[in-house]
Amino acid sequence: MIPPVIPFGEIKPALARDEALAEANRCLACYDAPCTRACPTHIDVPSFIKKIATDNLRGSARAILSANILGASCARVCPTEVLCEGACVLNDLHHKPIKIGQLQRHATDWLLDKRAPLFTAGAKTTDKQVAIIGAGPSGLACAAELARLGIKAVIFDANARPGGLNTYGCAEYKISAPFALREVEWLEQSGVTIKSGVTIGKDLSIPDLERDYAAIFIGVGMGRIARLGIPGEGLAGVWDALDLIAAIKMDRDKAKVGERVVVLGGGNTAIDAVTQSAMLGAREVTLVYRRGPEEMSAYHHEQELGRQAGCRFVFLAAPKSISSDSAGKVASITLATMKLGDAGADGRRSPVPNGGELTIPCDTVVMATGQDARKPFVSSLPGVNSDAKGRVIVDDSWRTSNPRYWAAGDCVSGGEEVVNAVADGKQAARSIAKSFGVAVSHGTGAAGAVTEAQEVTRG
Repeated sequence: MIPPVIPFGEIKPALARDEALAEANRCLACYDAPCTRACPTHIDVPSFIKKIATDNLRGSARAILSANILGASCARVCPTEVLCEGACVLNDLHHKPIKIGQLQRHATDWLLDKRAPLFTAGAKTTDKQVAIIGAGPSGLACAAELARLGIKAVIFDANARPGGLNTYGCAEYKISAPFALREVEWLEQSGVTIKSGVTIGKDLSIPDLERDYAAIFIGVGMGRIARLGIPGEGLAGVWDALDLIAAIKMDRDKAKVGERVVVLGGGNTAIDAVTQSAMLGAREVTLVYRRGPEEMSAYHHEQELGRQAGCRFVFLAAPKSISSDSAGKVASITLATMKLGDAGADGRRSPVPNGGELTIPCDTVVMATGQDARKPFVSSLPGVNSDAKGRVIVDDSWRTSNPRYWAAGDCVSGGEEVVNAVADGKQAARSIAKSFGVAVSHGTGAAGAVTEAQEVTRG
């Protein structure tokens, strides 16, 4: 059966006012708030939901954004099913958890729609300035927190538009590029300075950066999808999954797949590629993963999205070669069938070939096999050490082996959620401030972007 073409609609749509009020009044306001503890940025969930219940949307937005300055985008892209909503006590009572993500969106969207000022930059606390490399979630969070602390920071980003993965790399049905850019624009109005289209090491040298800035924050994320080194990778019809997602978000006319698509990988990006290929009109979509289903890194709810899109899953198979037709375009992919061998140091059983082969006819192959670290760039930073996988090494204050450099986000973690990058970028900013001798308050309540402006009590 041919699955229907799925429209590029949002999977977590906005709540109407009455829906939000009804949902907010379901919250039990637990005194120990497991939802707050499950959030990497520790948003006071019961507090912001209570404010929605009393129709105080501005106050609700303040409670969210003071903890997570990218709370609007995180409301869309966070895996709430396994974080705050997964920790909701209503799960233990066999009820549906509170729709925390959609309630968070309700409050933050109201603020962004109003283009309402909520924060302004803090009073200047030092003449020292900070350069931030990368305008993704960690860099934006770092700059916003520094602005709150009265420290001037400038973000340099190689892309034409800021926002990092929110703008280019998160699936369209989770967050659109226009919304990601609108959130960044709001941050700029709050005191964050961004210079786009500037590549460090090319347009601006590292010595110049070190001359003009007392501290440098690295928030460059990860690089391109890793190459597999198999025949046929360069054929027409082979996509890097992130390039496909970016094309869908930034230039839909260039985002073309055939009728039969094979996606390689087992993570959330692979599922994004699967679902969006179906949305682009593919009649047959197959996901190929070299391990078993229980070892897929994609969240269970993400895997369900793939199944709902009509995806066929092929496990224990690894790509061997991609064949072309007479026109030099993808015609099929040959897979080596696998079996699981002994467990490695990480506890995962490694797949090994069992001697079999499988060929799948297709006209498009999408690579979603994990991103490479930005090894050449990191190695160009003086005195900044990285591990064997190319991830920047930091201490518990997010400082690198070069005391003038800090780092956070995917270039350190190797790839986590947007909310983790926000949390880590904020903490790195606080560490930088302390190194400048700037007083930093404890707790999470003041960890947004900047000092507060006048607040209207009700939404």
